[in-house]
Amino acid sequence: MGFAGGMRHALAFVPAALLAAMPAQARDSLGIFEGWGAFRDPATPRCYAIAQPANLRSGQAASGFASVGSWPRQKLRGQVHFRLSRMRGDKAPVILSIGDRRFSLVAGQVDAWAPDARGDAAIVAAMRSATSMSVQSTDTRGRAFADTYALRGAATAIDAAALGCAKLR
Repeated sequence: MGFAGGMRHALAFVPAALLAAMPAQARDSLGIFEGWGAFRDPATPRCYAIAQPANLRSGQAASGFASVGSWPRQKLRGQVHFRLSRMRGDKAPVILSIGDRRFSLVAGQVDAWAPDARGDAAIVAAMRSATSMSVQSTDTRGRAFADTYALRGAATAIDAAALGCAKLR
């Protein structure tokens, strides 16, 4: 499976509450670009661009996110990760749509990734030229759902995160 594949699957076991509970000083804000933020965590070290779904209803708590991250010590960059807003049903496929492109993602119960580094690169390239993307699946009750993300600011946040990690090698 290799380190990248292992990292993809290992992240599925990191509870969102644990990530949110990390001390604020552990993360440096590199900027907010429209609906996307760029952050650096020098302790890990890692850098990432991250956004919440644009289709959240007013007052609804955000449980999903999309991110593009880099771990310079592991020589990983541009790794795409999605936290789904709902737990997906057993064996339900997870499909990412960006413009007219469709990508099948590798998924855990609530997390999804590109199958490999080439997939990551293709997804990031598609994100740079589109206005929105949508991650679709079926939840544990058999209901279809989609998490939609506006991509305005995504390319700038991805670039800011990559530059932020250039100093952490």
